[in-house]
Amino acid sequence: MRQRLAPHWHTYWKNPGDAGSPPHVDFTLPQGATVGEIAWPGPDRFIIGPVASYGYENEIVFPMTLTVPRDLQPGDRLAIEAKADWVVCEKECIPEEGTFRLELPVAAAAQPAAAEVLAAFETADTRQPQVMPWQVSLSPAGNGGLQLRVDGEGLSAQTVRSALYFPEDWGVVDHVAEQEWKVEEGVLTLMLREGQNAVPTAASAGLLAVTDGGGTRRWFALDVQPAATAAAGSVPAALPLWQMALFAFLGGLILNLMPCVFPVLAIKAAAVAGMSGSDRRAVRLSGLFYTLGVLTAFLALALALLAVRAGGTAVGWGFQFQSPLFVTAMCWLMLAIGLNLSGVFEIGASLAGRGQHLATRQGHAGSFFTGLLAVVVATPCTAPFMGAAIGSALAAPALYSLVVFILMGLGLALPFLLLGLFPALAQRLPRPGVWMLRLRQAMAFPMYATAAWLLWVLVQQAGEPGLRVALAGAVLVGLVAWLAGLGQHGGWRAWWPRGLALAGLVVLLGLTLVLPAQQAEVASAGVKAADAEPYSAERLAALRAEGKPVFVNMTAAWCITCLVNERTTLSSGVVQQAMKEHGVVYMKGDWTNRDPAITAFLHSFQRDGLPFYAFYPAGAEPLVLPPVLTQSIVTDAFAQPQ
Repeated sequence: MRQRLAPHWHTYWKNPGDAGSPPHVDFTLPQGATVGEIAWPGPDRFIIGPVASYGYENEIVFPMTLTVPRDLQPGDRLAIEAKADWVVCEKECIPEEGTFRLELPVAAAAQPAAAEVLAAFETADTRQPQVMPWQVSLSPAGNGGLQLRVDGEGLSAQTVRSALYFPEDWGVVDHVAEQEWKVEEGVLTLMLREGQNAVPTAASAGLLAVTDGGGTRRWFALDVQPAATAAAGSVPAALPLWQMALFAFLGGLILNLMPCVFPVLAIKAAAVAGMSGSDRRAVRLSGLFYTLGVLTAFLALALALLAVRAGGTAVGWGFQFQSPLFVTAMCWLMLAIGLNLSGVFEIGASLAGRGQHLATRQGHAGSFFTGLLAVVVATPCTAPFMGAAIGSALAAPALYSLVVFILMGLGLALPFLLLGLFPALAQRLPRPGVWMLRLRQAMAFPMYATAAWLLWVLVQQAGEPGLRVALAGAVLVGLVAWLAGLGQHGGWRAWWPRGLALAGLVVLLGLTLVLPAQQAEVASAGVKAADAEPYSAERLAALRAEGKPVFVNMTAAWCITCLVNERTTLSSGVVQQAMKEHGVVYMKGDWTNRDPAITAFLHSFQRDGLPFYAFYPAGAEPLVLPPVLTQSIVTDAFAQPQ
């Protein structure tokens, strides 16, 4: 769509600013034809008194992509009808509309467009936003101000003559306020004023218009990543690769001792007991397949995190547990594993009579699956060293991220891998006997406990409606497991229970379709602290400005380590008394469901997982506490000189 405007008149961008309305077009097209969204050109800013608008003057082309039907033949004509409305303004504003019809002939070969049309499109191309080559962040600057910071090579007083930020959403900034900017070597800073809908802790899309030393203006598309605590403390720099790798390996190794992994340790313990008396090759392969499962899961998780982030969504370690659907599926899976360990049904029992070779393959598949499961249940926890490694890795190039996640997987798999590489360790176990069956059955109870805990997490996310669906599914899981076991033992002519079990699985899948989305208001995770304030970047900045020390606890219902820390340390009388003595304000953020403000807070510290604790002494830089707390760690932090 092409608009020619009289001198001093202008029309509007998709965010018109304080006044106006963007152009809108509705098309009537032949079957099979489609028209894409407007590829909005970069706008200018017009200030008239106390009002600022974003738009265009003189002449502007709004490009749209037309996809034609595949069955068009030379000689056909493609009829396009468009009904458009727009607003033009000078001292007064006039809404206008029109209906336009265009017939395009279909030719066997492309014909060059008229020179005037080519010139119009070439001019339009110069206003199309380019890919942002620099890093951009947005942070509160105090007193209703925002700081837009651009870091990158090529930014200097010689290459930047002016800069202007155009937010894509209305109300993010005060449109008429002056945008003061300065540029130093490699850093461009714009000072903005908050608008009516400003959320400094949320990502904000928009354009950055930069006029270079030669007077040429270019528009860069950007997705402004928040730096919620930049006003309160400095953001740690990313770690070098060798340090990321070391921290990742150590963090993965320590992860074996974290509460999240206890359920899978039960499965591993039963598997280790079963290797007593096995030949060395079987033991070695079991360890290798377990390691392969762990590495596969870590690679899949790394690729998922990178893919989601490439799509513009800020996520972190354990992000899948913020989905009620995933939590429900994990609950059912843990219940099914528990029923298997209890002997209700067997996995692969039909292969038992097909020889030792197939039985060995089954064992390898079990080791691989155990490795996968270990990673899945480990993600709600963050071990020491892991937070810095994950945060730096996800901010680094993709190859670095993959290396870090692989080394983290090696750390998690190392104990079982060593057991496989040195089978003599397994030979020290007691000889096989009835005790192995009893141990296997006992290991079912950590699975049941995990399923119960996941139900509690689900209640925090989806409330009673989600609980009803999960409980109905749990009953169905039990029924399917019993029918599967009945079929394996030849009951009901064997094929009837198997068919019913398959039907039960179909119904179980259907239940996931009616699982309610997360409820708008979520109960606070963990221990209810009467003196804890809900986290917000604005409140944190205000407390810092008042000179008060602040302790920030980022938690979630699915983070077992978080809950353990709260029950054993943060809720203790010693810590509570220390908070009162030192006048510490306790803030708590709940990440049970996805919260962009908390994600931004974690990213500002180069962290992507929970638990996370930060103490802000009055008038000093924030201190990051370790993920596993003791009373002395917390009280010593509070006692530091203010």
